[in-house]
Amino acid sequence: MQRYSLLNLARNALRGNKDWRPAWRTPTPKPGYEVVVIGGGGHGLATAYYLAREHGIRNVAVLEKGWIGGGNSGRNTQVCRSNYFYPASAAFYDHSLKLYEGLSRELNFNIMLSQRGVLSLAHSEHELEINRRWANATLMSGVDSEILTAADIKKLVPRINLESRYPVLGGFIQRRGGISRHDAVVWGYARAANALGVDIIQNCEVTGFQTRGGRVSGVSTSQGIIAADRIVMSVAGHSSVLAQRAGLRVPITTMALQAMVTEPIKPALDTILVSGAIHAYVSQSDRGEIVIGGAADAYNSYAQRGGLPVLQGTIAAVLELFPSFSRLRLMRQWAGMVDITPDTTPIMGLTPVEGLYINCGWGTGGFKAIPGGGHTMADTVAHNRPHPLITHFGLNRFERGALIDEGAAAGVAH
Repeated sequence: MQRYSLLNLARNALRGNKDWRPAWRTPTPKPGYEVVVIGGGGHGLATAYYLAREHGIRNVAVLEKGWIGGGNSGRNTQVCRSNYFYPASAAFYDHSLKLYEGLSRELNFNIMLSQRGVLSLAHSEHELEINRRWANATLMSGVDSEILTAADIKKLVPRINLESRYPVLGGFIQRRGGISRHDAVVWGYARAANALGVDIIQNCEVTGFQTRGGRVSGVSTSQGIIAADRIVMSVAGHSSVLAQRAGLRVPITTMALQAMVTEPIKPALDTILVSGAIHAYVSQSDRGEIVIGGAADAYNSYAQRGGLPVLQGTIAAVLELFPSFSRLRLMRQWAGMVDITPDTTPIMGLTPVEGLYINCGWGTGGFKAIPGGGHTMADTVAHNRPHPLITHFGLNRFERGALIDEGAAAGVAH
């Protein structure tokens, strides 16, 4: 792999930038692999990378029906945090956040992690009490959390309107939380996996599964049949459709989750604000855009766009908190397909079909879980048993009734 450095940047600049090599190859699929990962988003690429780096399994293919990062990995609002309520969730997401903190150096690719803090607002005494319990729960799980008064919030975010339709009474903050550039995370994992020998095959849609003796033996694709003894599904909103082709029924509801950005402005917001009561969250990107997210649309959809009512409601909510933003033009709007489970907790690990593994059900939490998801899934595939951090996330929890209801910790309504 051609390493990126200041010296290489200067050297290539003097040579007219003609010596840069492609970040990853464009290989032709081989007849078979040891492991096939379906889905070329962050989770799929991270799984392939950790399989190669930590477990020495390099005969791996990542199959992506479109282009790398063209799905949810490139359509999110880039938030990284670990302030989840239940111990199992907090432990997993904090593992992922710790991996994020060292990821730029590990991948030799700047993911632009900015740990500016994630601030959750409380608009009533009841919500403030819930925030206190939430903050204490995360502290007991070893995750940083701090209660703030309304005066503290005003000092931290001078532009906020505390006397909005739903007055801000306080909140709590995880200062290690922040944002990172979603494209950089995807490209960094793709480049590093490629350097370890992983084949990244784009425009290769998986249309079915090959089985033999009750276990998977390969996949049928738009580029032919590819053999593999171990197959990982990491396809987000398409999980239920793909799982059905393997004879599995997974409790996934797919909806559109909208986001939007304004025209760029000078630095105006140096933290991330989340309000569950008004269903909106807002931050400012490295390009200066105000990034806005809100609730999922209230109907099932596989479209990468959202409905006008949610867009209007989200903008109105943000303008309640930041009236000065009303002067800005909305520049872009889009949606991702979020895969939501009944308990708003992911499904990870083995399936009833031998050799088939699943990683889905992230809802709004997929991006922040990319390093942790890839790391634990690689370990699960390599050893054919759930990684200790994901033992509570198995598909069989729905049979046992052992749900982990993280609906409130999602930040916005589902």
